[in-house]
Amino acid sequence: MKINGVFSGGGIKAIALLGALEEVEKRGFTFNKVAGTSAGAIIASLIMAGYTTDEIKKLLLETKFTKLLDTRKSIFSYSVLKWISIYWRLGLYRGDALEKWLENILAKKGIKTFGDIKQGKLRIIASDLSKGRIMVLPDDLEDYGFLPEKFSVARAVRMSSSLPYFFEPIKLHTNEGENRIIVDGGVLSNFPIWLFEEQNGEKYPTIGFRLSPSLENVASRKIKNAFELYGALFDTMKDAHDARHIATSHEKNIIFIPVKDVVTTEFNITNDQKEKLLQLGKKCAEKFFKRWIY
Repeated sequence: MKINGVFSGGGIKAIALLGALEEVEKRGFTFNKVAGTSAGAIIASLIMAGYTTDEIKKLLLETKFTKLLDTRKSIFSYSVLKWISIYWRLGLYRGDALEKWLENILAKKGIKTFGDIKQGKLRIIASDLSKGRIMVLPDDLEDYGFLPEKFSVARAVRMSSSLPYFFEPIKLHTNEGENRIIVDGGVLSNFPIWLFEEQNGEKYPTIGFRLSPSLENVASRKIKNAFELYGALFDTMKDAHDARHIATSHEKNIIFIPVKDVVTTEFNITNDQKEKLLQLGKKCAEKFFKRWIY
């Protein structure tokens, strides 16, 4: 049976998505269309490139994620460089290593540009801070003066994964001579299940994979200082738009994976931690399929 899949962002925590995917694959489901944000966009692109869950799992277990953290060379000490990078470059790490890593992985399956993927099968979310709008890739690329079929999938995923202040944003040069600042899609839509809201005769069900508890299990935030206020602001900005769509129609079709003990940017994660995330995703998917009815 074919399904559509939507994958949320969550940085390193997205390894848990693979545990859920193992259960999906075990039950004989294959993906018709996929969409994702940030780390979810990485998973979605690999699926549409033709990678199996076992292949993706092997790839991520063997990858030392710290190698993807590429700082710029400088005569300054790291502590000084860190603040210079954030102030002038808008991010600690360049993000080039991440994009190159993705390019190599996708190229092994013959995927370089969106022209190598059947139209409408892969959609990726990024955030255009210059215009304050959600970008859906490749759909919106023509608005920026780019031919979708010529645009790099790895670059689109890199755009979606540009966590603010962590990775440098992408400066997209438009045909109007503007430089648009593009950052992580999670800033505006971390779980774009709304992309499949209008099915237009679509016969395949949509399953969402979300790295958070269900709405009824979300704890109230305690805000006692400015740092907690900033965190609450960012989380609200990231999740409120998507939560509205979940509340109205989709919750019964979502595998919720509440990851608690791993931080989004924990790139030095151990293999034991990776395995625990896989098992958590698997357990949550097993629970989902016991009640899921289509």
